[in-house]
Amino acid sequence: THVDSFLDYSESVDGKAWQTPFYDELRARGLIEKEDNYYFFHKPELGMEGMPSQLSYRDSMEAWSVRETIRFIKESGGRPFCLQVAFQRPHQPFTPAQEFWDRYPDDLALPPTLNQSPTGRPPHFQHAWHAFHASTGVLEPRTFEAMARRLWHGYLGCVTQVDHAVGELLAFLDQSGLAQNTIVIYHADHGGYSGTHGIQEKAPGICSEAVCKVPFIWRVPGAATVGAVCNQLVESIDVAPTIAALCGLPPMATVDGHDLTPLCQGDDVPLREVAVTENPWSKALRWKHWRFVHYQSEMFDGQDMGELYDLAADPDETANLYHEPQHQETVNHCRRLLLEWLIRTTRVVTVWPPVACRDITDSHSYDFATVGDGKESNQAGPAQRKAIGQIRYL
Repeated sequence: THVDSFLDYSESVDGKAWQTPFYDELRARGLIEKEDNYYFFHKPELGMEGMPSQLSYRDSMEAWSVRETIRFIKESGGRPFCLQVAFQRPHQPFTPAQEFWDRYPDDLALPPTLNQSPTGRPPHFQHAWHAFHASTGVLEPRTFEAMARRLWHGYLGCVTQVDHAVGELLAFLDQSGLAQNTIVIYHADHGGYSGTHGIQEKAPGICSEAVCKVPFIWRVPGAATVGAVCNQLVESIDVAPTIAALCGLPPMATVDGHDLTPLCQGDDVPLREVAVTENPWSKALRWKHWRFVHYQSEMFDGQDMGELYDLAADPDETANLYHEPQHQETVNHCRRLLLEWLIRTTRVVTVWPPVACRDITDSHSYDFATVGDGKESNQAGPAQRKAIGQIRYL
């Protein structure tokens, strides 16, 4: 894979923090100490607060990313391009530029689930809830409610700041005549809490829709219907095969995910039965209107912990039904769906290529490299440096 340009705003490619073109620009103008991440890195006690940035929007990493993106497109000379523009916000520190902080009143309403009881949630979630509610922040007034409102205020302002940056990019595509020939996909890596369900961070993992359900907005000229909403289950891994299909490229034999082209074209048809989010020792399943979370018992000293929510009847996830006798059939069915998904999606990791489509009656034999850890199927992967072997496929 060839990459023409890689720019990380926070650290260099060899891991040196604050040594990037973005910070070089701020440093030259005497602004680096006011940059949000640099400032909060040296004042970690502000990590649970929300406040206006000391920089204008034009000096923010979002505006810098927009400028660099537009520069790259202009320098492409009319050639096709593929870009990933990764804005950091909304993320700690929750410090939008003043103009976006001011979009929201100081007495804005708090998340309705801020004080929702964590009863029924697993221990690590309850711990996060109590730790957050014991906090009062470091700014005045120092009360839990005031701190939570500042945090929520900053979070919403950061969302609006990113929306503005995305709008600048879309406006450039419109003005340059590229909009009619450019696929735009807007999505996030994960959701967050920022007071929703009474906790601040996503650290309790993949318990909730608030973390697992992310924005997924597509603008596909000539294919997508403007304003259409699709309620089918999709996953982030669907991006690659869909882009390949929309660009007329052959299917990617080793890629995970589904081609979402039918959904982009208006077909409201299911492409998968479940959507799964993974953590090392926990897995979350969205099936129909159910959210099911599996935890390994070792996480909680051998306790059987899990979560099950009926999102149709309980969208705020107030009642964990995992241990309720009348819902054990649903729990067991979700557990089976998860098991079948894990088995179905496990790659053949002992051979390369991972997809063997030869007729087994063919008398010819083929040599494939095997790997040392049973996990890595890529010949370029680090496992290949540990053990290279052969199997004979007849």
